[in-house]
Amino acid sequence: MVATRSSLPVTRESVTHKFAIARHEGYLTIGLYPDGRPGEIFIKMAKEGSTISGMCQAFCRAFSLALQFGLSVEEAVVRFKGMRFEPLGITSNPDIPEAQSIVDYVARYLELHYGRIRR
Repeated sequence: MVATRSSLPVTRESVTHKFAIARHEGYLTIGLYPDGRPGEIFIKMAKEGSTISGMCQAFCRAFSLALQFGLSVEEAVVRFKGMRFEPLGITSNPDIPEAQSIVDYVARYLELHYGRIRR
């Protein structure tokens, strides 16, 4: 079985969401396929050049490629939701009042807005 990459169109719709976790502010941008599925993510942290910012960029590149090679949002949520590391704590989002990490927050945001997980 050979995985093939499904790149997004050159011009695509996106959603940008401002968030804060324990006073660390950032912006989550989700690039969408024409059918509304997420195909890429970007995180811009307020402290540019920080370790957090660099790790977020690395996570986003890997996550985006995984989505483009067929990883579903549901599978991503299963793998990334609940990861715990700094920064963690209270968020600015009433739908996600606390996050265990930025990765946890992104997974939970995607689950709320793009997931189809049946409980």
